[in-house]
Amino acid sequence: MKKTLDELESKIKKELKQDEIILDSLTYEKNSGNYNVLSVVLDKVGGIDLDTIVYATNKINPIVDAYDFTDDSYILDVISKERGNENE
Repeated sequence: MKKTLDELESKIKKELKQDEIILDSLTYEKNSGNYNVLSVVLDKVGGIDLDTIVYATNKINPIVDAYDFTDDSYILDVISKERGNENE
């Protein structure tokens, strides 16, 4: 039986917590290009930079691979939470 996204989300949150990286959301859906995408949106107090995204991706990827939540092919998309424009 495949593990659920809620279980996967919990495992990723636990792994990133030690680095004070916040898992904002985790979704799995088919995008407009007809690809399955596992989107992981991250945040951190004070903002999150590209180096932190790369670091987190390297921690997340083996967890997702080991969890084997689907038989479908998919793209892992790890991104930062969108922030509003401070000048507005």
